[in-house]
Amino acid sequence: MPVPRSYKLSSGHLLPSIGLGTYDIPRSETTEIVYQALKAGYRHLDTAVLYGNEYEVAQGIDKWLQEDPTTNKRADVFYTTKLWNSQNGYSNAKRAIQECMQKASPLGYIDLLLIHSPLSGPKRRLETYKAIQEAVDTGIVKAIGVSNYGKQHIDELLSWPELKHKPVVNQIEISPWIMRQELADYCKSKGLVVEAFSPLTHGYKLKHPNVLQVAKETGYDAGQVLIRWSLQHGYVPLPKSRSVTRLTGNLEAYNFELTPEQVAFLDQPEAYEPTDWECTDAP
Repeated sequence: MPVPRSYKLSSGHLLPSIGLGTYDIPRSETTEIVYQALKAGYRHLDTAVLYGNEYEVAQGIDKWLQEDPTTNKRADVFYTTKLWNSQNGYSNAKRAIQECMQKASPLGYIDLLLIHSPLSGPKRRLETYKAIQEAVDTGIVKAIGVSNYGKQHIDELLSWPELKHKPVVNQIEISPWIMRQELADYCKSKGLVVEAFSPLTHGYKLKHPNVLQVAKETGYDAGQVLIRWSLQHGYVPLPKSRSVTRLTGNLEAYNFELTPEQVAFLDQPEAYEPTDWECTDAP
């Protein structure tokens, strides 16, 4: 099955279907890695206040834009950041959005701003969303999304009387060992694109026998197989890489196809093995 190079969000914007996750990339390396990623063909960069490298990600994008202004266009790059839990609540979020914008000032706007988790509780979640909606109205944020949200959090938001700009994305950990099929299908049914963070399981499953077998059958490596698995499930994987070689290699996931049998062989619907935090069940 062919996979799209981008998804049209419910906001009308285009989201490239593979993004570069920048969690845990040292600040000293981030600008160069982002610049090299753009040169390699990435057009979707994912950061967060928590990661501490928003400024460096924006600098990497700006370096690429300045290199060839006639060809390299801001409109072709999709920049995502996320507000941390301590920044939730209306006034906190208003201030935090300005700080995010200052760090990304060369870019002129933020393509997608996410609420990083539901952990601040119902009142502060909705207050935060209200602040982000106002940022969309002013044009400094183009679209709003959520991260680590369970079905109950999405329902809370979609039934909120003040909802004006619908969430376009839910970013959650998904891999064959934490498939979250019900939640992912629910998000899609409500018009949210599912972004898969930690699609490479932080490396824990790269030597899993099923992955290695499919890698051998396809002639691609374990990481490429897992990225392709995510793409064929209709998700937007966000693999992280500090190596320029692997950056390019990750994009090769577009160049091959898994058979339905290979996808099913990789699926582990009974498994529940998160490699990162779990808060989709938060109150």
